[in-house]
Amino acid sequence: MARTKEFDPDVALQAALELFWRRGYEATSMADLVEHLGIGRASIYATFGNKHALYLKALDRYAENGDLGLLSELSQPGPALPAVRAVVRRYASEAGSDGGRLDGCFITNAAAEVGAHDAAAARRVEASWSHVETLLHSALTRARAQGELPEGRDPRALARMLLVLMQGLRVVGKASGDPARVRDAAEQALELLD
Repeated sequence: MARTKEFDPDVALQAALELFWRRGYEATSMADLVEHLGIGRASIYATFGNKHALYLKALDRYAENGDLGLLSELSQPGPALPAVRAVVRRYASEAGSDGGRLDGCFITNAAAEVGAHDAAAARRVEASWSHVETLLHSALTRARAQGELPEGRDPRALARMLLVLMQGLRVVGKASGDPARVRDAAEQALELLD
C-alpha cells in the first residue's frame, strides 16, 4: 500500500520558490531544500523530481501568480494609459525598495543567473517576458484607440521598450542603494508615452 504524503506539495512548492528566489539556483543545495521545506530528500524527488525540476516548477508558479496580477492591472475598463503608467511606477517603486534590493524579481534573477546556460529556464523567462509584453501591447493599443496615445506611436515597440525598462529597473534596483535612480529612469521613459 502506498504511503500518503505527510506534507502539502503546494506549500512545499511555495517554500522552494521563496528559497530559490532569495538564494538563487546555484546557491541552493538539496540539503538547503530539505531543511527549508521540512521534508525528506526522497519525498522531494518523488513529488517534484530533482532540484532542477523543482526550480522550473517554482519559476512556473512565480510567473503564473505575477501574470495574473499584471493582467488585472492592465485590463481594467476605462483609460488604459494611466494603468500602464501605474505598472511602470510600481515596478520602479518595488525595485527601489529594501525588499526589491534584497530579492529582486525571481524571473529577472533567473535570466541573469541561469538563462544563458539553462535552456528550460530560459524558455520560462522568455515566456514570462512575452506575456508581459503582450499585456503591455494590448493596453497601449487600447490607449491609442481611445485617443490617449498619439497616432504615430507604435504600441508594439513601446511595449518592448517598457518591458526592457521594467526588467532593467529590477536589475539596477537590486544592485543600487539609490531609489531615485530607478524612479528617475521610469519617469523619463514614461514621457515617451506623451
